[in-house]
Amino acid sequence: MPYLPAFIAPSRFSDPAAALAKAREIYDSGIAHLREAMRRFVAGEVLPGHVRACYPFVRIQTDTVARQNNLAGPHLSFGFVAGPGRFETTLSRPDLYANYYLEQFTLLLQNHGVELEVGTSSQPIPVHFSFAENDHIEGNLSAERRQLMRDLFDLPDLAAMDDGIANGTHEPGPGEPQPLSLFTAPRVDYSLHRLRHYTGTAPEHFQNFVLFTNYQFYIDEFVRLGHAAMADAKSEYVAFVEPGNLVIRRVGMPVQPGDALGKAPPRLPQMPGYHLVREDGSGITMVNIGVGPANAKTITDHIAVLRPHAWLMLGHCAGLRNSQQLGDYVLAHAYVREDHVLDEELPLWVPIPALAEVQLALEAAVSEVTELKGPELKSIMRTGTVASTDNRNWELLPDNGPQRRFSQSRAVALDMESATIAANGFRFRVPYGTLLCVSDKPLHGEIKLPGMANHFYRERVDQHLRIGIRAIELLRHQGINQLHSRKLRSFAEVAFQ
Repeated sequence: MPYLPAFIAPSRFSDPAAALAKAREIYDSGIAHLREAMRRFVAGEVLPGHVRACYPFVRIQTDTVARQNNLAGPHLSFGFVAGPGRFETTLSRPDLYANYYLEQFTLLLQNHGVELEVGTSSQPIPVHFSFAENDHIEGNLSAERRQLMRDLFDLPDLAAMDDGIANGTHEPGPGEPQPLSLFTAPRVDYSLHRLRHYTGTAPEHFQNFVLFTNYQFYIDEFVRLGHAAMADAKSEYVAFVEPGNLVIRRVGMPVQPGDALGKAPPRLPQMPGYHLVREDGSGITMVNIGVGPANAKTITDHIAVLRPHAWLMLGHCAGLRNSQQLGDYVLAHAYVREDHVLDEELPLWVPIPALAEVQLALEAAVSEVTELKGPELKSIMRTGTVASTDNRNWELLPDNGPQRRFSQSRAVALDMESATIAANGFRFRVPYGTLLCVSDKPLHGEIKLPGMANHFYRERVDQHLRIGIRAIELLRHQGINQLHSRKLRSFAEVAFQ
């Protein structure tokens, strides 16, 4: 017999805040049930049956293609269903996603004029996803007790976590509702736990604008800028968070509950994350993804569930043109994808378009920070195709095949991560952009030497990072409704942003 929490009946709502409150009631009740059952299990008690709690769902049903709301204008690319039918998604962490869910619920009610139904789904919450941030009670279990846990609790089910909706391959079965969101609740929870592992920081600290880099030098500079912002009582940022959830509050601000739980890790995680926090969540997260497209795909697979407003790649690249100089910038307007990590999810015949809003912000930021305009700006920044490869030593291949392909594609720069980040942005409907800095020219005999590299890093990293931060400020100022481009939306798109 299943051992379930008290039943909470489904309800209909025309008030988005009330709908969110009901979802949170269902979720909190289920999590409390799982935590209490786990506490009893660790204590050695015999439980009365298979322990189960299920995620809340939100559902909307409409019988018309017409939309009622024109307040947001015709350019809004989300907040409505594609046509008549029943649409549904499971929900997780309504505490973390409160503002996001409230916006999505509000738009659905405005656009369709029908009630939202909120209730308990049939999708179990895996017990691993019920543990609080600093709970490690399962570590006290014996091997035999851990084995028994599989019989008494629901464990993560990978079949409920695939990316078929985002990939455009999901086909609802007979009688099943169409999806409202790109991600199911178990998929969200899976990624939230992976983010803790890879970045060393809790999902609560991630901001809505994300910078990726492939060099620690950029992180060192970001940390310096973050600490400087915290020493400035007039800074728009209120906290700076480092791996281990180490929180530094802006001078004059009180310590918050949970700050004391932060602890420097014995070693940095695989892709450490740093967060320059604004009160509204529109600050800047920066992640050092290291080298290679596999890391780039892994981290963007997981950050995507946080539904950021944009992510940008700032890193070093190989310049492929003789006219380029070390330290020149490359603004990517197209990508050659020889990274291969997304070939199954996003076929190579799918183009990855440049997004005008991001391109203009990056170009304007380069101009502002360097104080160059017109021909002078073009002398240090080239707009062109960036190739990304999964072979770090491509130039050593004997047949010159990569060089030929890069020349045929008109590529002006080469790295290992940018195309992956852009392609996953396209796949997950997250606005993306790339601004790289030429650090070597292998085709022209200019390779990195220790002295030259150190000088280059000192000269360019600070400027490059300030350009990325300024671009985010410009994107934030222009408003997110313009940023979420319809270029990223498919024919029958889900309603949630």
